[in-house]
Amino acid sequence: MKRTALMVWALAAALPGAAQAEPAFARMYKQQYGYPPSCNACHKDGGGTPLNAFGQQFKDAGMTASAFGKISGLDADTDGSANGAEASAKANPGDKHSTPQDKGDWLDTASLIPREVQAAFPGIRAYLPKDAVLTDADIARAKTLGATLGKDDENTIYIPLENQRPAGTALIFPAKFGDKTFFLLLVTDRKLTVTAVSALNTNHVPDAAKRAVYATFAGTALDALPQAKGEDLDAAITRAVKNAGTLVYVRLKGA
Repeated sequence: MKRTALMVWALAAALPGAAQAEPAFARMYKQQYGYPPSCNACHKDGGGTPLNAFGQQFKDAGMTASAFGKISGLDADTDGSANGAEASAKANPGDKHSTPQDKGDWLDTASLIPREVQAAFPGIRAYLPKDAVLTDADIARAKTLGATLGKDDENTIYIPLENQRPAGTALIFPAKFGDKTFFLLLVTDRKLTVTAVSALNTNHVPDAAKRAVYATFAGTALDALPQAKGEDLDAAITRAVKNAGTLVYVRLKGA
């Protein structure tokens, strides 16, 4: 089937009224506080970006449903309100500008798209954030494509909409080199062909900021991304891109 059809199917599956899955941590948050949060509850700038203070506290507490209770009395964003009080009031416990008295628009879908994603699609004003939750079938399918995925790879796919139709995809995702983590951005066109891979946050791996390997992915279909060879930095980038691209492919194909 054509990839454009896959994109349309992905959109239809995620439009209001259709069942839409949530990453595991967001599901835990909803169970605890009664509503689904935005990615900005735990991340600095949308799903896949570095953790904010609340996200770090959640991680340090074990990243389980009980972790919310353990950190409920803390004040991650130092705004004077405890994490639990803010979350219960539908304020963002990870943003000092969002308080129970002035919640802000952090739960507004229009405010959830990272700046780097918006810059990749100039002129686009509407986006559909789609939670990519992996099923056992997805993980098995990814393996046949040469990628190793697990539950920890679940992420948010950003789908720009032009005239209410998908115009491409974008994914912010982590890459690891040794014991260090850095973040990359993958962008595709509507046919799920890579248009760009770029570095977003390489503070812990400065050498990853500008690598020639990024340009080699452009023009490659997500289901044909190369496998990594070796253990150097370029291999770490290639491995992360392969996994991220396969995640997008198997989730939108399976939508």
